[in-house]
Amino acid sequence: MAEPNLPARQLGRQLKRMRERLGMTQDEAGAPLRMSTSKLSRIETGYLPPYHDFRALLDRYNVVVSDWDEYIAAYDRAKEKGWWHHYGVGNRGFLPIEAEASKVKVFQFGYIPGLLQTEAYMREVFAAARVQMKPKVLENQVTVRLLRQLRLTDAPILKFHAIIDEHALRRPVLGRAERQEQLQYLVDRARLPNVTVQVVPEDIGAYPGQFGNLIVASFDDSEEPDIAYVEHIFGSVHVEKEAEVSAAKLAFKDFADRALDAEDSIALIERL
Repeated sequence: MAEPNLPARQLGRQLKRMRERLGMTQDEAGAPLRMSTSKLSRIETGYLPPYHDFRALLDRYNVVVSDWDEYIAAYDRAKEKGWWHHYGVGNRGFLPIEAEASKVKVFQFGYIPGLLQTEAYMREVFAAARVQMKPKVLENQVTVRLLRQLRLTDAPILKFHAIIDEHALRRPVLGRAERQEQLQYLVDRARLPNVTVQVVPEDIGAYPGQFGNLIVASFDDSEEPDIAYVEHIFGSVHVEKEAEVSAAKLAFKDFADRALDAEDSIALIERL
């Protein structure tokens, strides 16, 4: 099951507030509707119910019919598919989270982060990740990533902080000319006011970041908790438990402390 999107999570919290204002437990709210406590709990965390179940909940929470339009409009927004579906990309992975986030922190050990890649670099990365990728699928993946990069320059602007291991900058993913283009593109992106790039230099020695990549996403909605996202060779994991997200934030801070500051990082990339 796909993770709930931001509008769905907001709607779930709104339904929860309605129930709590009436002093109902989940069991009391759901029983007359033949709705189990576990189902209502899922709804309140953002998993959308069938439309008629949603209308039944509005009635259960004493919302007058004349006020239903705004809630039904919110329900319809929560059901909308992201623009990436047009390119055959589903809701799995980090893309739906990134689309809703206002701030993203990324640590990458093995390669340059996707939002900072040139088209030539991302083609090599996609080809290496999926040897049997069909040409049409590859083109769609490239197009989606290029469109995602617009968040760095077009509203709603994404605040982006990337920490990259120097190992990723030196990896010979491309030929010399294309590699120079990629490094220059990275410098140009790093100079945007909403982008911070730090490099962990090779002489730092062993550190925990060598075990994998890490992403932390934050949202404008003050009630929306941060989400950590961890990629591995077989897929990825969303992390939403507060203690685990806090640990991810501390790990990112540790990597940032080990890395060169933004100015020295740009200077290093320019030397390369």
